[in-house]
Formats: sequence, C-alpha cells, structure tokens
Amino acid sequence: MADQFSFGIEEEYFLINAETREISSNTPDEFFQALGEACGDSVAREFLRSQVEAITAPHTDIAAARAELRGLRHTVSEIAGTYGLGILAAGTHPTAYWHDQHHTEDERYAAVMHDLQMIGQRDMLCGLHVHVELPDPNERIDVMYRVLPYLPLFVALGASSPFWQSQRTGLMGYRLAAYDELPRTGIPELFRTTAEYDAYVDALVRAGVMPDASYIWWAIRPSLKHPTLELRAPDSCTRLDDTLAIAALFRTLVHHLALHPFENWELNAIGRAVIVENKWRAQRYGVHGTFATENGAVTVIDMVDELIATTIESARELGCEKDVRRCRDIARNGTSADEQLRLYYQRRAAGADRDDALTAVTQWLATETLR
Repeated sequence: MADQFSFGIEEEYFLINAETREISSNTPDEFFQALGEACGDSVAREFLRSQVEAITAPHTDIAAARAELRGLRHTVSEIAGTYGLGILAAGTHPTAYWHDQHHTEDERYAAVMHDLQMIGQRDMLCGLHVHVELPDPNERIDVMYRVLPYLPLFVALGASSPFWQSQRTGLMGYRLAAYDELPRTGIPELFRTTAEYDAYVDALVRAGVMPDASYIWWAIRPSLKHPTLELRAPDSCTRLDDTLAIAALFRTLVHHLALHPFENWELNAIGRAVIVENKWRAQRYGVHGTFATENGAVTVIDMVDELIATTIESARELGCEKDVRRCRDIARNGTSADEQLRLYYQRRAAGADRDDALTAVTQWLATETLR
C-alpha cells in the first residue's frame, strides 16, 4: 500500500448536549466505554473530555475512505445520542468556555497538562489530520520540507473556527492562533534530511523536554506511530466533502513531490519567513485572502488552480481527481467559517441577539456534521 501512497484520516469532534448544542464539559466514562466496544480502534479519547477522535483505516480508494468516515460520524453520533449527547465538527465550538473544561484522565494527558498548565486547558480545539504513506519512510523529511509553501493553503481551505468563547474573533481560522501557544507547533524548521530531524528529536529527548517525537505538534510532521507524513494544519471540517477534498489534495501533493525530487528544493530562511506570514493570512482571511510570493500577491483560488494544474497527473493516477477539484469549489464558495458567519450576521440582521444567533450557528454545525 505504501507504493500506492495509502492515506488515513483522523477527525476530532466536540461532544455536545443533544438539545442545547452546548459543549459537554464532563462527558461520562460510560459513553467512551460504549464507543470503544462499538468502534474499537476507530475512535479514541482526546485531550479534553469534551472531545473525541474518529480514525479511519489506511485507504487507497477515496470512495472507501468517504464511506468509512461517514459511517464513523454517524456511529459516534448515534451512540452519543443514547447519553443525551451529539457531535460537532469545527475547529472551535462557538460558545464553549475553556476554563470549564476537564482533561481526560490519562497518564500522557496528565503529564502534558502539568507541563502546559493554563495553555493546556485552553486547548479546546479540534483539527483534521491526514496521513500519507510514502514508499520509503526515509523520504518523509525531504517531502515535508518541500510541502511547506502549501501549508497556508490547507489552513485556508479548512477554516472552520471564526468564533471563540461566544465572540467573533475577526479570523476565519482562530484555532491555530490558540494552538500555537503550545510549544513545538506552527511551521517546522527547515530540516533537509532525516538525520537532521533525528538529531533535533534526540536533543530534546536527552534534555528531558519530551519523551519522544509524538510531542512535536507542528502543522505537518513525520508520524511516530505510523510510517506516514501527517498534515495537521486544517481545522476539523464541518462538511464531510471538504475533509475528503483536503485529504485528496494533500495525498496528491505528496505523490507529486515524491516523483519530482527537485521541486521546491531551494526553499530557504526567506521562503520560510514568507510561509509563516502566509499562514497568518490564511488564519485571518481564509479563502478570501492573498498569499505573498516572490512575484507578488496571489489569491487563494489562483493558488488552488496552479496546484491542481501542477499535480493533476498524480491526482489521476491516484483516482482522486474529482475530490481534488472540489478544493476549487471550497475556494470559490467558502468554508464552514464563511457559512457560520453568514448565518450569524443573517440572524443578527433579523433582530436576534448575540446568544440566539450563536445558537443558530451551533445548530447548523451539528446538523451539517451529519449531512
């Protein structure tokens, strides 16, 4: 399957009260036990008790991945319903308050919380992670290095977090603004080889900074648990089709770069600094912004078009051209963040107060998660 660039998807969801759509801050253990019995390793607890993660098997067929992920969303929702709960897919819950949250009782999470303190408690965020397996795992660092210029694009396409603690943030993707408070997050350094990356990990482990490489939470990283390159930049996508489109585009890009080893090989410190700026612009403006390039500004939709044109042969070889092209629809029609804001302003214009408008947003999120 490595030769076919197999991929897997991990989606994080908020657990909510099925009636009010408010966050479930202290979800009962019985729910997680029932979920484990029904889904096995396809679901997992997350850092906070108000979250759960769905995990697909490795796939080479995009339709099979879609069917499994749709099934997981509905299975988790159905089991949650027996406990008066539901699920919501978004980077942030519009009305949840971080200081009301409780972390999962787990040795790893307890150690992380002790290290991060208040920053850990504020980690009330849900992301989308896409894993792609390369034929040679030792190529992951090289490909990661050359994927970096496109990370802001994935942030923009996945934006679903315009609200935080019942406030409009002014950002389309607030999640990473909060997540980047954690150490070892954001854009990776310019490691060119596996040896350089391993030396970095070894230095932190020897110093007692972290137990292993799984405590590196960059926007993209080589997975420690799997022989994959893991994209972590996008918010959890409300719409299932958006999740599959982003996964297909990332898989296609990894395939293309693996076959073209000199593409983006000249990336330097200046280029990385521009990527960091573009990541901010993706968080702030979503698909409506522009990115800085050596030739001036480029719109998100133009970057999508250019990337699709460059990688289309890989998309066809992998059988995911239709899903890759859907990324253009996202750039043109908007993300979950756009729909949340549209609905919010629509309700406010009709006379609703802030709380009622936000209730309409959370209702839409819960419904759309299962559509």
